[in-house]
Amino acid sequence: MNVDLFDFHLPEHLIAQTPLLDRTSSRLLTLNRQTGDIGHHSFTAIESLLREGDVLVLNDTRVIPARLFGVKADTGAKVEVLLLKQEGDDRWEALVKPGKRLREGAVVRFGDELEAVVEEVREMGGRVLRFRYNGIFQEILDRLGEMPLPPYIKEQLSDRERYQTVYAKHEGSAAAPTAGLHFTEQLLDQIRARGVKIAYVTLHVGLGTFRPMSVDKVDEHVMHAEYYQISAETAACINEAKANGGRVIAVGTTSARTLETAAGRFDGELQACDGWTDIFIYPGYRFRMVDALLTNFHLPKSTLVMLVSALGGYEHIMAAYKEAIEEQYRFFSFGDAMFIYDETK
Repeated sequence: MNVDLFDFHLPEHLIAQTPLLDRTSSRLLTLNRQTGDIGHHSFTAIESLLREGDVLVLNDTRVIPARLFGVKADTGAKVEVLLLKQEGDDRWEALVKPGKRLREGAVVRFGDELEAVVEEVREMGGRVLRFRYNGIFQEILDRLGEMPLPPYIKEQLSDRERYQTVYAKHEGSAAAPTAGLHFTEQLLDQIRARGVKIAYVTLHVGLGTFRPMSVDKVDEHVMHAEYYQISAETAACINEAKANGGRVIAVGTTSARTLETAAGRFDGELQACDGWTDIFIYPGYRFRMVDALLTNFHLPKSTLVMLVSALGGYEHIMAAYKEAIEEQYRFFSFGDAMFIYDETK
């Protein structure tokens, strides 16, 4: 399967640059993955689309202010660092720009209270940095770091919390699980009142979010591993819903990848677990756990649009994206949402 099959023209003005004032005021496109039928709603309609006995699975990762701006100690040249994954005490995998300047042993200073030494050079601008500082690293990062907004967002974010879900808990992500940005605590309470269970998984979003595909054939792409965790409480909640005929509805591709990884480990029934996942879901994949998916609209030729095509069907997804563009839906991180479901379940 060729990567170009997942390309489409997206007018630049449809890329949402700022979040809406009210998280729930975005639009919602629904896609019946059996028939291809498309519907148009406000996001709050998600409450009525869920049924008693369903379980809504949210990714409770929290984004860290992972973008740092510093200078090379010996030359004063400007350097941008994006922290991706902690690899031990004070040791982080990161993307750096410009990469050619930062060879092994180079020192980068971020003001007077933080510096980093390049310990290892990896491919495509990747580096392993060891940080040196006095005090508490997280507090220093909160002061010096910026939220790592995707490169297609040009506007500055005035409120950091708008790039966090309202249920964000476990710090470690280099990007937000953006499908969850549409929820408020009030809407989640209304969903619970309908008899829908809400469960949480954790997947820390990392390198794969920031690197485009560099191959021509889909099956040649290798995903970057990301850390995930599922609690015993979440596993029991989801297994019970499945056993009683309820649907498992993943909020976001990160929740979907976490659930499918764990289902693969334990032959379809969840158990408490953690580890690293590099699962790559594209058309032809058979879902073991996820029955429906709430997600945003994704980049052309991305692994994310391939994942939604695996669940919704390639032809149905391409038609839905075409209609979303015609109807002027807002795309990507701060954009509108899409609910992919199967009416027979």
